[in-house]
Amino acid sequence: MSDIAAQVKIEESWKEVLRQEFGKSYFQQLKTFLLQEKQAGQQIFPPGKLIFNAFDSTPFDKVKVVIIGQDPYHGPGQAHGLCFSVLPGVPVPPSLVNIYKELEDDPQVAFQIPDHGHLQKWAEQGVLLLNATLSVRAHQAGSHQNKGWEQFTDAAIHALNEQKKDVVFMLWGNYAQRKGNFLDANRHLVLRSVHPSPLSAYRGFFGCHHFSQCNEFLRERGQSEIDWQV
Repeated sequence: MSDIAAQVKIEESWKEVLRQEFGKSYFQQLKTFLLQEKQAGQQIFPPGKLIFNAFDSTPFDKVKVVIIGQDPYHGPGQAHGLCFSVLPGVPVPPSLVNIYKELEDDPQVAFQIPDHGHLQKWAEQGVLLLNATLSVRAHQAGSHQNKGWEQFTDAAIHALNEQKKDVVFMLWGNYAQRKGNFLDANRHLVLRSVHPSPLSAYRGFFGCHHFSQCNEFLRERGQSEIDWQV
């Protein structure tokens, strides 16, 4: 394992799966960029210790479901390393409000809309809540795109696609669908819909029943279902 890999603080099974990435030039350039941001006094979300929270919360061998987001939230106190999720006490973001509505309306899912947006319980059951970009500058959406994170998270998705079987991938919106366009639908369940954003949810996210389809797929393959209630 390269020296740079030894420095990266990420859950051990993921560190092993992604170890070659840490030594590649793009990842070293990414680390240099993040260091320059810090030295320039930029506020970065999520906090450094939570950048790899999706991986730390859902070890590679525990992954049963993958939900792909794009960018971390860029407002104070929102991002904590799980896509679509916010910590307790933070207002529930609009896309997550719509995710909750879809869960509540799915006749095969027992779900009551909670008063928070904290999805840690999903992550601990095997739902990898993965943003394509793992950091962002405060109040500047997309500011850390095209710096290397996308290549890193692509490598994680490739590893899941190739090394695991019967994973459920939920691809919401054009961005997530492009990021998952190489997935093997013969090995996994690949679910696609529009994004749950208020701009698009009414064009097919509502009524997609992805959450019950996911549990039916897991159940048929002898895996435990996800308890979506948070």
